[in-house]
Amino acid sequence: MLELDCGLEFEPEHDEIFFAALPARPGVLLIEMSEAGAQLYLARTADIRRAAERLLREPEAASKRLNLRNVAARVRYRVTGSKFEQTLALYGCAHEKFPRRYRDLLRLRPPAVLKVNLRNEYPRCYVTRRIAGDGGFYLGPFASRKSAEAFAEGFLDLFKIRRCQIKIRRDPEFPGCIYSEMKMCLAPCFAGCTKEQYDVETSRVVATLASSGEALTEELERDREAASEALDFERAAGLHKRLEKASAALRGLPEVARRIDELDAVILQRAAEEKTIIAFPVLAGLLAEPIFVRFGELSSEPRSVEAILKQGLEPQRRPDDRSSTQEGQPSDTDAPAHEKQSAASTDWRSQYGLRYAPAERSEHLAILARWFYSKPREGEIFFREDDWPYRRILRACGRLLAPPSSNPSAQSSA
Repeated sequence: MLELDCGLEFEPEHDEIFFAALPARPGVLLIEMSEAGAQLYLARTADIRRAAERLLREPEAASKRLNLRNVAARVRYRVTGSKFEQTLALYGCAHEKFPRRYRDLLRLRPPAVLKVNLRNEYPRCYVTRRIAGDGGFYLGPFASRKSAEAFAEGFLDLFKIRRCQIKIRRDPEFPGCIYSEMKMCLAPCFAGCTKEQYDVETSRVVATLASSGEALTEELERDREAASEALDFERAAGLHKRLEKASAALRGLPEVARRIDELDAVILQRAAEEKTIIAFPVLAGLLAEPIFVRFGELSSEPRSVEAILKQGLEPQRRPDDRSSTQEGQPSDTDAPAHEKQSAASTDWRSQYGLRYAPAERSEHLAILARWFYSKPREGEIFFREDDWPYRRILRACGRLLAPPSSNPSAQSSA
């Protein structure tokens, strides 16, 4: 995605010329060894020249610091303009050079997400770090498992789907749990509801999460208005309190936590090149090829900035999560007869179920979450709703290119 585009051969007898040729700027550094099969050295650094000097200069007597002077053959590097670009360059190089352990090197851990297992006959909503193409609904990423659980706890109080992990047998003799006693669960465990009633409640949960809460708040607002028009003020007051409770619970949903197969965004970062912005598209939770917008060359370009962004964002094909079937996963037509539902029952499940889950999606979401929840956060992010907010993106480019004294975000990240 972002290659190490510069390199120099290392000759110890000409080390001063070598070090002088290296930039004293932030970036990613890779040192290749003279012996075939020798372990590479890969690192991010705030100063490429200083890092190379520390590793390749003549070592001091009795020093225990790592020194590669006698085994290094060449240096490859990339100058980066932001920590996000640096992370992506490091990720791409580590993935190529260390395919078995790059996750450990980068400390990449799958992000916490909310999952509704739609293949279960009686789905529940819970926190997980495993994203699979199993037909489930996934929402994220969250900053941590703790924050995801905190949001889920308040959110699930608005609905009546189960929270237990037992196998549902619909046994009338089953005593149930505390949630069923408090009327906070439809209690399918002891046949307290029909399968159709539970499906309706589950579809409301998924629709609310998929719309970032709009489905529920709009429903409550409509019911409240209808109750007021019917002069049923007691019910209208109850619905108003429920709307306030819903709004309070949904305020805990981070802006970036969305249905992951519809997570479309663009991250703007200042590039290492002068008067250049890098736009990093996120399409269906996957980081796509970056777009370099060089404002210094636009005077000779026949296209506008918006046209350049459109060319980079619009034609890129999104993974078709709802119609694709993950390799190795059985299709709906191959399912046993007892697992097949009626068309009306399965429509919303197939609409929201994730069927395509490449391994890199979890890694890209982890990188996105690490940047989004960092403090201070460099750069800006814009989400695609019905369309890309091009005017807001252009204004953000101006802010990022402004001198540090007049750029609040640059001041906060300095």
